[in-house]
Amino acid sequence: MNLSSFIASRYFRSKKKRNFITILSIISIIGVTVGTMALVIVMSVFNGLEDLIRGLFASFDAEIKIEATLGKSFVASTDWLTEIEKIEGVAILTEVIEDNALLDYNGSQMIGRIKGVSDNFLDQGRFSKGYFWGDTTLGTELRPAAILGRGVGFFLSVNLDNINVPLKVFYPKAPRSAATLDPNQLYAMATLEPVAYFSVERQFDDQYVIAPLAFVRDLLNYGDKRTSLEVKVAEGYSIESVQDRLKTYLGPEFSVKNTDEQHSALLRTVKLEKLFVFLTLTFILAIASFNIFFSLSMLAIEKKKDMAVLKAMGATERLIKQIFLKQGMMIAFSGALIGLVLGYGVCFLQQTFGLVSLGISSAVVDAYPIKVVWSDFLWISISIIAITFAASWRPATIAAQVDTTAEL
Repeated sequence: MNLSSFIASRYFRSKKKRNFITILSIISIIGVTVGTMALVIVMSVFNGLEDLIRGLFASFDAEIKIEATLGKSFVASTDWLTEIEKIEGVAILTEVIEDNALLDYNGSQMIGRIKGVSDNFLDQGRFSKGYFWGDTTLGTELRPAAILGRGVGFFLSVNLDNINVPLKVFYPKAPRSAATLDPNQLYAMATLEPVAYFSVERQFDDQYVIAPLAFVRDLLNYGDKRTSLEVKVAEGYSIESVQDRLKTYLGPEFSVKNTDEQHSALLRTVKLEKLFVFLTLTFILAIASFNIFFSLSMLAIEKKKDMAVLKAMGATERLIKQIFLKQGMMIAFSGALIGLVLGYGVCFLQQTFGLVSLGISSAVVDAYPIKVVWSDFLWISISIIAITFAASWRPATIAAQVDTTAEL
């Protein structure tokens, strides 16, 4: 231990009576502790929310989604689809036709989103998170079935046990004659048997109906057209590498997005909120660190004679400045260390026991999600170092400029 660290530690561990400077130092440590603990907990909550959103979206969306850059549909020939399936890393390729339609169940109506999928849709591990109840099937060609979002089912008052009431799906079509009076020329209609509910996330639950591809293709009269293709990546391959291969093969006419890119706006919003909360709490921590500034300033006044003696013995201004900077660092690091440990402890308890509940009976998770990311600890530590250095610099400079002749 060098001289400046030794003297700073002696001041920090001084057993003198509890004077005002000591009380200020204790308050500084408490302030840094609380601020650091709050940063750890809040950052971990945002990490947990981001992870939860990713997991929920991944249970509904494909790992990779292919769409046309222009227009809402594209022609997908059998040979072309076979070539895509042969690309290295592609395990399952699901064809999708998706559009808005009018849904009618026993007189209750709503505009929903019908999504026609090929038979291998459920092979992609869909609905692995969230809730799912009912039959994991899309029926047969003669009796097609539908998997409804929970919000759709509740809005239409669908009874899964009543097989005698079908779900009617209406889709508008261009009439053959502009002057036609036959309402059957204005829309196509077909029926589905509701067999299951899913609940993943509200934007899906409140509008989506999953149906067989052939049913939606015939209802919408799409023929060989598809609105998107969904890809499941084979085990042992990274999503990024398969995505790059698909982009190379398909060219600029198609967009190839992973799960994060499909919901980039929402995830970007969460990241921005996390950043602003981090900056806000860091600012509060900076205000709390003013106690360090005041305690070091008063310590510099109290120890003027000590500094004069050190200067008379040959100590440089740099040495004296280092003493007070290290004193400030010791105060801050003591609070930061306690805060990091307490913050991690609270996060661990929340992860293990779910102490704080969301208070929503229909939520996918019961308690606030928590995810500890160690890089957050690094950024919090860097912030504390910067704040402490700024708070300690001025008192250290004052102490280093003490007039030796006036004090001795």
